[in-house]
Amino acid sequence: MSIGNLISATENKSVMQTIWQYASSGYAILIYAIILLVLVAVLVVSLMISDNRQPKSLLIQSDKAEISKTGEAPAAEEKIEESDGRFDGLSRIDDQRESYKRSDYREDITLKRLCESFRNFSANKLKLYYDISDIRRFIAGMAVSHILILQGMSGTGKTSLAYAFGEYLDNTSTVIPVQPMWKERTDLIGYYNEFTKRFNETDLLKKMYEANYSKDIYITVLDEMNIARVEYYFAEFLSLLELPDAEKRNLSVVSDEWESDPKQLRNGHIKLPKNIWFIGTANNDDSTFAISDKVYDRAMIMDLDKKAEPFAAPREKNLHITSDRFDELAAQAVKEYTLSGRNRKRLEKLDEYMIENFHITFGNRIMKQINTYIPVYVSCGGDELEALDDILAKKVMRKLSMQNPVYIRNSADRFCRYMDELFGEENMQLCKAFVRRLEKNA
Repeated sequence: MSIGNLISATENKSVMQTIWQYASSGYAILIYAIILLVLVAVLVVSLMISDNRQPKSLLIQSDKAEISKTGEAPAAEEKIEESDGRFDGLSRIDDQRESYKRSDYREDITLKRLCESFRNFSANKLKLYYDISDIRRFIAGMAVSHILILQGMSGTGKTSLAYAFGEYLDNTSTVIPVQPMWKERTDLIGYYNEFTKRFNETDLLKKMYEANYSKDIYITVLDEMNIARVEYYFAEFLSLLELPDAEKRNLSVVSDEWESDPKQLRNGHIKLPKNIWFIGTANNDDSTFAISDKVYDRAMIMDLDKKAEPFAAPREKNLHITSDRFDELAAQAVKEYTLSGRNRKRLEKLDEYMIENFHITFGNRIMKQINTYIPVYVSCGGDELEALDDILAKKVMRKLSMQNPVYIRNSADRFCRYMDELFGEENMQLCKAFVRRLEKNA
């Protein structure tokens, strides 16, 4: 390298060192901080200006029509007040509320006649055939609980039974296909959409709202209810239906209240109507969840394991009956066909046996259900022991499935012999069959 190039390189290095020392000095850092603060301030002002302009860019067509000659849009608060409200469907029901009132209700019907008439109506008009014992179980179950679970093999008529009853009452049932991802009550009743400022109303929400204007019986079918966890999406309904005072069954819909809300929506709640029944259909296979004790204990269960044979049925008309009249018929049956003293003593002995051998007791809820179910079943034309056998198999024997399988297998023979001694060999076939199935599967 020549002497001149060496001098030039040395001078350049000296200049770079000088620049670095200046850039890293405290004075330069202060200048950097000031520049950064200026940039931040400019960004904040830009965002504020953008926010002030945003409502104009988001106006929907109806808003644009209301822009004044000065070019300014109405304030957001004014738009909410001038809107028609957030519940379109419920508001329409308010407008049509007089159409849900009837005056042609039947008062002379009996429970036995109701069962026979419904069975004939289903067979003659809908070509749906059911054993009379299944119809009695269905009607008696409705008298006990507003939640029924129809379980059994696919194709045995679970959904169609609930649908047919709605047609018979001339008030079409609402069928809701349960979805696998359901986890909360909003899946059933809907939710408020912050973007549209409207509530996404479901068919169930509208039917419940309508039912509060009517005296009819309303049937809601939760089709394949255990394809999701029932105790998740149906939890609030289970709790409300436990309240003895129907006037206090208030279902939460929204968290606030608007002046434009429907008439029956008060403080964000609507009344869960006492004239609505929930009929759940359940398949027991690998694609479904097991129904929890919490649900089973509160519901009435009905097994539909086979189709009934077709039969010739006379023509029947629709039945118009109020839910209050149905409750009156059930109350009359409880007074007239109360459980006989003999079977009550048998029940007490069976309870003692279950406590001693399996640590299982009937409990107050089950006893209350038994004391309603059996009289109503008998009033429908059935036999007392048939009814007792049915409800014990569904409510008490089912609890044996939670016991040690080996213990159940070793105790099955002795238990069935005890049932024969207590009730007679020809009786309690459903209970004994349930125990034998547990023995076989143990």
